[in-house]
Amino acid sequence: MTNGNQPHASGTVEPGDTSKRVGMETLRERGVDPKELREKLIDAISAEFASTYYYYTDLRMHLAGHEDYKEIAEDARLEDRAHFELLVPRIYELGGKLPDDIRDFADRSSCPAAKLPDDPTAENILEELLEAERCAIRTWSEVCDMTEGKDRRTFDMAQRVLQEEIEHEAWFVELLSMERDGEVNPAGHFVRGEPGEAPLSTNRRINDSA
Repeated sequence: MTNGNQPHASGTVEPGDTSKRVGMETLRERGVDPKELREKLIDAISAEFASTYYYYTDLRMHLAGHEDYKEIAEDARLEDRAHFELLVPRIYELGGKLPDDIRDFADRSSCPAAKLPDDPTAENILEELLEAERCAIRTWSEVCDMTEGKDRRTFDMAQRVLQEEIEHEAWFVELLSMERDGEVNPAGHFVRGEPGEAPLSTNRRINDSA
């Protein structure tokens, strides 16, 4: 029971009302349209899953003879899947859902598909990987700008994804610089602890640190 001294015990959502969510009402109060945000997130995670995770599988397969490139492409591929999985629950929390048809979902992507180039040289594949990561940086920067100081939960997720996408760009800048130009352009990257570790975006169980 409240005694009148608990200012957050009630609000615009009536007790027991499951047709509304306080988490969404507080966003509206802070100037964020939950529908606009969740639609933008669907477009963003479509890019992570359909435009990169799926197509990176094919790109990685064609880096034959470049096992070091394949390993780094695999890290990026699996981490992009982690980004998809991290943000899916947030869409439902915002009252949305994934499209029923995966073809409709793929068409929502905020980035072009990272398709295998007609001439699948290592140089051309690395360039395709690089430009895909740059599109992701632009996408998640926009989500961060939209939510910073207003939606702490989405902002936290988006900025973790953004940090990993910036790392991915640096990896492929390093590899493409050497492959195409013979230029040393270090990213500071060696290997993750495990492939696709996604150190910032993977939600680990509490006992994983034991």
